[in-house]
Amino acid sequence: MTAYGGRKLYDLLTKDFISLEYKLGRDAFFDVLRDRDLLVKRRKSYIKTTNSFHHHYVYKNLILELEVLRVNQVFVADITYIRITGGFLYLSLITDLYSRRIMGWCLGESLDAAYSVHALNMALEHVKDGSGLIHHSDRGVQYCCREYTKILIKNHISISMAEAGNPYENAVAERVNGILKDEFFLNQTFPSKRLAMKATEQAIAIYNEARPHLSLNMKTPAQKYFENKNNSTKKIFPPRGDLWLAGSNIQANYKLSEGTDMDFINN
Repeated sequence: MTAYGGRKLYDLLTKDFISLEYKLGRDAFFDVLRDRDLLVKRRKSYIKTTNSFHHHYVYKNLILELEVLRVNQVFVADITYIRITGGFLYLSLITDLYSRRIMGWCLGESLDAAYSVHALNMALEHVKDGSGLIHHSDRGVQYCCREYTKILIKNHISISMAEAGNPYENAVAERVNGILKDEFFLNQTFPSKRLAMKATEQAIAIYNEARPHLSLNMKTPAQKYFENKNNSTKKIFPPRGDLWLAGSNIQANYKLSEGTDMDFINN
């Protein structure tokens, strides 16, 4: 079950209203939702996931005046938290700015860069040539560290970063976080890591394949992405079980700081 915003829900129901010859304006529709306490309640995040105080090189913002005209032109990256009993998990996301499609993701037990690296590698499976792609993020250590930037440089991807303390420069990534939490109920406290992972996987799949966006003319991110790329209707994610790498494989590929907990959450 999802919690659609009132405006989107009204647009989805308009055809039904017309077929039933039922006249209900948008303001009146919102009054109905409000009277029944059915409006989506936005929650503010108070958990800090960005550490901008580090010695790594910080890149300039390349997308301030950029007109985004196609898929695989700009990927935006961000990290948000998922509450579980006794602590938190951290969700790394890579989103295509044009289509709003989530291209890669990883749910980890810490803010270690390896989880962001895993999400990036998943996203790059859909990119044949990175020379025309910009990767945009905040200035967090996960995105500035060598383990992360060397992948971008190797794939000829331009690196862009928001100004420190200005979340509006990465607004789409923040918006995707809010949708997953407010509309797909990832803002709750999960009793276990397994349930949190299952809910996250389902939320992302539904977000990509079934949730229409007003900014996309009521198309889903998957429709917009493949319509622009190659008019394909292929599925977004590989079968279950292919989404996660064992911690030993990650450690073999990336040199991590001593003592890092690299246990991924199993299906």
